[in-house]
Amino acid sequence: MSNLKEYLVQKREALLQKREEAKTKDTGPNVLRASVRAEGRSGIRRIRIRDFQVISDSGPDLAGYNLGPSSPELQLGVLGSCLTHVFLIQAALRNVSLDSLDVEVTGQIDPRAGQPGYEEVPVYPHNISYTVHIVSEASQEEITALHEAVERACPILNLLVNPQQINGTVVHTSADKATSETSVAS
Repeated sequence: MSNLKEYLVQKREALLQKREEAKTKDTGPNVLRASVRAEGRSGIRRIRIRDFQVISDSGPDLAGYNLGPSSPELQLGVLGSCLTHVFLIQAALRNVSLDSLDVEVTGQIDPRAGQPGYEEVPVYPHNISYTVHIVSEASQEEITALHEAVERACPILNLLVNPQQINGTVVHTSADKATSETSVAS
Protein backbone atom coordinates (compact mmCIF):
# COMPACT_ATOMS: atom_id res chain seq x y z
CA MET A 1 0.00 0.00 0.00
CA SER A 2 1.44 3.42 -0.93
CA ASN A 3 1.82 6.09 1.72
CA LEU A 4 -0.93 8.13 0.06
CA LYS A 5 -3.32 5.17 0.24
CA GLU A 6 -2.53 4.77 3.95
CA TYR A 7 -3.05 8.48 4.49
CA LEU A 8 -6.46 8.35 2.78
CA VAL A 9 -7.59 5.68 5.27
CA GLN A 10 -6.54 7.95 8.17
CA LYS A 11 -8.12 10.95 6.44
CA ARG A 12 -11.44 9.12 6.09
CA GLU A 13 -11.48 8.21 9.78
CA ALA A 14 -10.71 11.80 10.79
CA LEU A 15 -13.35 13.23 8.44
CA LEU A 16 -16.06 10.88 9.66
CA GLN A 17 -15.19 11.68 13.28
CA LYS A 18 -15.26 15.41 12.56
CA ARG A 19 -18.67 15.08 10.91
CA GLU A 20 -20.03 13.24 13.96
CA GLU A 21 -18.65 15.91 16.29
CA ALA A 22 -20.18 18.64 14.14
CA LYS A 23 -23.60 17.02 14.58
CA THR A 24 -23.36 17.25 18.37
CA LYS A 25 -21.68 20.65 18.68
CA ASP A 26 -23.26 23.74 17.22
CA THR A 27 -20.24 26.04 17.25
CA GLY A 28 -21.07 27.98 14.10
CA PRO A 29 -18.58 29.03 11.45
CA ASN A 30 -14.84 29.19 12.07
CA VAL A 31 -13.30 32.65 11.97
CA LEU A 32 -10.17 32.70 9.84
CA ARG A 33 -7.47 35.33 10.42
CA ALA A 34 -4.29 36.41 8.73
CA SER A 35 -2.13 39.45 9.38
CA VAL A 36 0.54 40.87 7.13
CA ARG A 37 3.29 43.36 7.92
CA ALA A 38 5.60 45.09 5.45
CA GLU A 39 9.07 44.98 6.91
CA GLY A 40 11.74 47.65 7.00
CA ARG A 41 14.40 47.95 4.34
CA SER A 42 13.40 44.87 2.37
CA GLY A 43 9.66 45.54 2.01
CA ILE A 44 8.97 41.81 2.36
CA ARG A 45 5.52 40.93 3.54
CA ARG A 46 5.44 38.60 6.55
CA ILE A 47 2.14 36.74 6.52
CA ARG A 48 1.11 35.33 9.90
CA ILE A 49 -1.61 32.73 10.14
CA ARG A 50 -2.07 30.95 13.48
CA ASP A 51 1.47 29.88 14.49
CA PHE A 52 2.81 29.97 10.94
CA GLN A 53 4.67 32.50 8.82
CA VAL A 54 5.02 32.87 5.07
CA ILE A 55 7.27 35.44 3.43
CA SER A 56 6.02 37.16 0.29
CA ASP A 57 8.35 39.31 -1.79
CA SER A 58 8.77 40.74 -5.24
CA GLY A 59 11.53 40.21 -7.74
CA PRO A 60 14.28 42.79 -8.27
CA ASP A 61 12.24 44.37 -11.09
CA LEU A 62 9.86 45.67 -8.39
CA ALA A 63 12.61 46.56 -5.87
CA GLY A 64 12.21 43.22 -4.11
CA TYR A 65 14.83 40.72 -3.07
CA ASN A 66 13.11 37.60 -4.41
CA LEU A 67 12.91 36.15 -0.88
CA GLY A 68 9.53 34.54 -1.43
CA PRO A 69 6.68 34.22 -3.90
CA SER A 70 4.65 37.25 -4.93
CA SER A 71 1.03 37.62 -3.86
CA PRO A 72 -0.35 36.50 -7.26
CA GLU A 73 1.93 33.44 -7.16
CA LEU A 74 0.76 32.67 -3.63
CA GLN A 75 -2.85 32.91 -4.84
CA LEU A 76 -2.19 30.24 -7.46
CA GLY A 77 -0.42 28.14 -4.82
CA VAL A 78 -3.34 28.54 -2.42
CA LEU A 79 -5.73 27.39 -5.15
CA GLY A 80 -3.51 24.38 -5.89
CA SER A 81 -3.21 23.53 -2.20
CA CYS A 82 -6.96 23.74 -1.68
CA LEU A 83 -7.72 21.65 -4.77
CA THR A 84 -5.21 19.03 -3.65
CA HIS A 85 -6.65 18.91 -0.14
CA VAL A 86 -10.23 18.65 -1.36
CA PHE A 87 -9.24 15.88 -3.80
CA LEU A 88 -7.82 14.01 -0.80
CA ILE A 89 -10.95 14.67 1.26
CA GLN A 90 -13.32 13.56 -1.48
CA ALA A 91 -11.19 10.53 -2.35
CA ALA A 92 -11.19 9.49 1.32
CA LEU A 93 -14.95 9.96 1.68
CA ARG A 94 -15.66 8.08 -1.55
CA ASN A 95 -13.09 5.32 -0.90
CA VAL A 96 -11.28 6.19 -4.12
CA SER A 97 -7.77 4.80 -3.89
CA LEU A 98 -5.01 7.18 -5.06
CA ASP A 99 -1.39 6.23 -5.66
CA SER A 100 -0.35 9.80 -6.42
CA LEU A 101 -1.92 13.22 -6.83
CA ASP A 102 -0.28 16.32 -8.29
CA VAL A 103 -1.97 19.62 -9.13
CA GLU A 104 -0.47 22.28 -11.40
CA VAL A 105 -2.01 25.76 -11.51
CA THR A 106 -1.16 28.41 -14.09
CA GLY A 107 -2.34 31.94 -14.68
CA GLN A 108 -1.32 35.17 -16.32
CA ILE A 109 -0.66 38.64 -15.01
CA ASP A 110 0.33 41.48 -17.29
CA PRO A 111 2.59 44.21 -15.86
CA ARG A 112 1.05 46.68 -18.34
CA ALA A 113 -2.43 46.21 -16.82
CA GLY A 114 -4.19 49.47 -16.06
CA GLN A 115 -1.60 51.55 -17.94
CA PRO A 116 -2.60 53.83 -20.82
CA GLY A 117 -3.60 51.64 -23.73
CA TYR A 118 -4.03 48.62 -21.42
CA GLU A 119 -6.94 49.80 -19.27
CA GLU A 120 -8.98 46.72 -20.16
CA VAL A 121 -6.24 44.27 -19.15
CA PRO A 122 -7.04 42.80 -15.71
CA VAL A 123 -4.70 43.83 -12.87
CA TYR A 124 -5.35 40.47 -11.20
CA PRO A 125 -4.26 36.96 -12.18
CA HIS A 126 -6.46 35.71 -15.00
CA ASN A 127 -6.70 32.87 -17.50
CA ILE A 128 -6.24 30.58 -14.50
CA SER A 129 -6.33 26.87 -15.16
CA TYR A 130 -5.38 23.74 -13.31
CA THR A 131 -4.35 20.25 -14.29
CA VAL A 132 -4.64 17.31 -11.94
CA HIS A 133 -2.40 14.28 -12.41
CA ILE A 134 -3.84 11.22 -10.70
CA VAL A 135 -2.43 7.72 -10.60
CA SER A 136 -5.16 5.39 -9.40
CA GLU A 137 -6.70 2.00 -9.98
CA ALA A 138 -10.13 3.70 -9.87
CA SER A 139 -12.31 3.72 -12.99
CA GLN A 140 -12.65 6.77 -15.22
CA GLU A 141 -16.23 7.16 -13.96
CA GLU A 142 -15.01 7.26 -10.33
CA ILE A 143 -12.35 9.85 -11.19
CA THR A 144 -14.88 11.98 -13.09
CA ALA A 145 -17.30 11.86 -10.13
CA LEU A 146 -14.39 12.69 -7.80
CA HIS A 147 -13.47 15.75 -9.91
CA GLU A 148 -17.09 16.95 -9.97
CA ALA A 149 -17.31 16.59 -6.18
CA VAL A 150 -14.07 18.54 -5.75
CA GLU A 151 -15.29 21.39 -7.93
CA ARG A 152 -18.48 21.61 -5.83
CA ALA A 153 -16.65 21.50 -2.48
CA CYS A 154 -13.34 23.37 -2.96
CA PRO A 155 -13.67 26.65 -1.00
CA ILE A 156 -10.91 28.57 -2.79
CA LEU A 157 -11.95 27.44 -6.26
CA ASN A 158 -15.51 28.51 -5.49
CA LEU A 159 -14.33 31.83 -4.01
CA LEU A 160 -12.48 32.61 -7.24
CA VAL A 161 -15.28 31.40 -9.51
CA ASN A 162 -18.00 33.11 -7.43
CA PRO A 163 -16.30 36.11 -5.85
CA GLN A 164 -17.89 37.90 -2.95
CA GLN A 165 -17.78 41.46 -1.72
CA ILE A 166 -14.74 42.28 0.38
CA ASN A 167 -14.94 45.18 2.81
CA GLY A 168 -11.84 47.19 3.63
CA THR A 169 -11.06 49.75 6.31
CA VAL A 170 -7.99 51.98 6.68
CA VAL A 171 -6.95 53.22 10.12
CA HIS A 172 -4.59 56.14 9.65
CA THR A 173 -2.27 57.31 12.41
CA SER A 174 0.02 60.25 11.72
CA ALA A 175 3.72 59.40 11.72
CA ASP A 176 4.37 61.94 14.52
CA LYS A 177 1.73 60.36 16.75
CA ALA A 178 2.97 56.82 15.98
CA THR A 179 6.53 57.88 16.87
CA SER A 180 5.47 59.46 20.16
CA GLU A 181 3.26 56.48 21.04
CA THR A 182 6.13 54.10 20.32
CA SER A 183 8.58 56.07 22.47
CA VAL A 184 6.07 56.22 25.36
CA ALA A 185 5.57 52.46 25.23
CA SER A 186 9.32 51.73 25.23
